[in-house]
Formats: sequence, C-alpha cells, structure tokens
Amino acid sequence: MALSATVYNFSVQLADVDRGVYEELDLRVARHPSESAEFMVTRLLAYCLEYREGIAFSDGGVSSADEPAVLVRDLTGRLTGWIEVGAPDAERVHRGSKLADDIAIYTHRDPAKVLAGLAGKRIHRAGEIPLYSFDRAFVDAAVAVLDRRNTAALSVTERSLYLDINGSDLSTPVEEHRLN
Repeated sequence: MALSATVYNFSVQLADVDRGVYEELDLRVARHPSESAEFMVTRLLAYCLEYREGIAFSDGGVSSADEPAVLVRDLTGRLTGWIEVGAPDAERVHRGSKLADDIAIYTHRDPAKVLAGLAGKRIHRAGEIPLYSFDRAFVDAAVAVLDRRNTAALSVTERSLYLDINGSDLSTPVEEHRLN
C-alpha cells in the first residue's frame, strides 16, 4: 500500500527587500513520504525567495524526473524558471538550464559536496547557475517548530534571511556559490 503525501499549510508574509517583493502567501505544501522535512523547508524557502508571477510547486515534487521542485511558467505556459532543491544530479541541472531562461539550486546540504557532485559534468550555461545554501542549523531549527498549520514572516535584506515561524525567530545568511 502506497503512502500518501502529508499536507502542510503555510501563511507567509514575504518581505524580500533585496528584490522589492512584498506578498502575503497562503501555501499548501505536500510532503511526499520519501521527502525529508529539511528538503520540504528548503523547497518552501526557494519558492519564497524566487517568488514571482507564474511560480508553482511541481506536481511530482521530489519524485518527478521531468520537473524541478519549483517551476515558473509565463502566461502562455512556457517554462521560464527551473528551481532545483537539495543535491540534484548534473543531468537534471543540464536539462533545466536548456529548458528555462532562469535556473537556480537551493540546498540545505553542504554546498561544497553539492558543487563537487556537479563539477566536471556537462551542464549547459553552468557558469550562470547560482547555488544558494542555508546554514544547516537554521534549517534544523525551522524543522523543529513545524506544525501542519504554520504562520511565518520571512524577510530578506542584504542576502540575510530572517524567519519568524510559529513564534520562533531564526536567521541565516543566504550564501551564493557558482557552478564551474
């Protein structure tokens, strides 16, 4: 018998000062049984940090071979943004960079290991792809206070992320790395 996804609700007040994005988001995030809570939190953060018109969580999520964790489509349905989470393999990153105008990777893992796993592999426009990482203790602290219904205020200023989730105040720098 297959396990079904667990749905988490997030009410997020987003204030991304760096990009001038201010929104109130009501999100339903389905956590697949094979998905870690850390991956889900990173996926939520990636969604918020990349928020723009046409953004969505992919239908397949972590189990989809054809779509990233988060994607962006324009009004015609054309894929314009490919946002990977975790430690994607080079083939997925290569495919995404060919299909979408914008591509980014967000990770809760050791960025040096993620970069090492992609180094020397064939990746279209590799030098243009940012890898963003969060401090592992930050992600662990966010996971520790998760409920099925969550209230969060997320602010980003000067590449620092401030998160008040369910009454817990957390912060981390958003480190940017580049594929070579």
